[in-house]
Amino acid sequence: MISPAEIRLRAERLYLTFLQSWLRAETFQPLSWPAGRVSENLLTARNEVQQLLAAEKKTASLGYRVESRVQQTRALGTQTLPVRIWLDSPADFLHLIEKEQEFASFCQDVALMRASLPQLANWVEHSPRKLLDWHADWEKLLLVCRYFLEHPRPDLYIRELPINVHTKFIEQHQGILRDLLDHLLPPTAMRLDAPTFQQRYGLREEESMARVRFLADQLRQRYDLPFDDLSVPCSQLAATDFSGQTCIITENKLTFLTLPRIPGAFAILGGGFQVSNLANVPWLACCPIIYWGDLDAQGFQILSQLRSIFPHVTSLMMDTATLHAFAEFRVPGTPCRARQLPYLTDEEHSLFVQLAAETSRLEQERISQAYALAKLQECLLT
Repeated sequence: MISPAEIRLRAERLYLTFLQSWLRAETFQPLSWPAGRVSENLLTARNEVQQLLAAEKKTASLGYRVESRVQQTRALGTQTLPVRIWLDSPADFLHLIEKEQEFASFCQDVALMRASLPQLANWVEHSPRKLLDWHADWEKLLLVCRYFLEHPRPDLYIRELPINVHTKFIEQHQGILRDLLDHLLPPTAMRLDAPTFQQRYGLREEESMARVRFLADQLRQRYDLPFDDLSVPCSQLAATDFSGQTCIITENKLTFLTLPRIPGAFAILGGGFQVSNLANVPWLACCPIIYWGDLDAQGFQILSQLRSIFPHVTSLMMDTATLHAFAEFRVPGTPCRARQLPYLTDEEHSLFVQLAAETSRLEQERISQAYALAKLQECLLT
């Protein structure tokens, strides 16, 4: 026989359906379930029936109602037994699952949303759970939504937006705001392929920086700079054309700082997988590019990523000879599940597979300066 706990569980499963029906202004239909078969053991049957009736709503109270009927049973003889459970009204339903206060808050939020942004009516019907989850924040969320409707793609930093919410509110609520704005805004106000919230809705964000070191005085002098090592936003680097000059990209800061003076060359500190930011520097396609990464699986992943942008990239000291020459300095590496990379040479790919399988690495700074300078010179001459 069904228990009071099972009745409540079945009712709880219908809560969101109840909310959606209420949003559509549909008349509540009483809910009911079979009471189930009574146990053939007299003592067990008596306990089941007593528990069910004890939790039943009484006169002028709320909860479920038990429909009983006189029945003839083989084991128990003639008995008056429960046959069906009923929830007759929304009040009974909400009382049983202890959602009366939550539903009252839900109604308030729906009224606020309908008055402020009726365009969200369809969204609410499909997402009542989200309306409940963000109950404490709807006034502020709607303020933000109205601002973006009135000022699409504002080209401001989040901190600059003239909205009466604290400066971290939008950052902390990006998930729900994205859901709402995608529903509200026209396609022209969004970049659906953008990787960040700011780019998606036309906000400014902190730019990726590129650290550049001039390895020859003529480049520094050409731009009348009093320094040869600087960090600049990628957009500013893109606006400064070094076409034709040799670019050396290293992953290790110490190797970056100890690169020798080289006529017509400059260096960029790679920053691991952030090398993809260099795709925003189109004139690099007109520069010879040398990439010097760690001899490990991740180093080859970065090399492949960089070659997907600039196919002419030459790798430096990422070969079997270098690995063997400094084999005593190999250390455990970072696990890598990948076993296929599309932009490596055959030799590079073979070494990548080996290092990924062994989970080992040879870091740039383990290679002697004399060896590195000799290999760099060879690379520059080819």
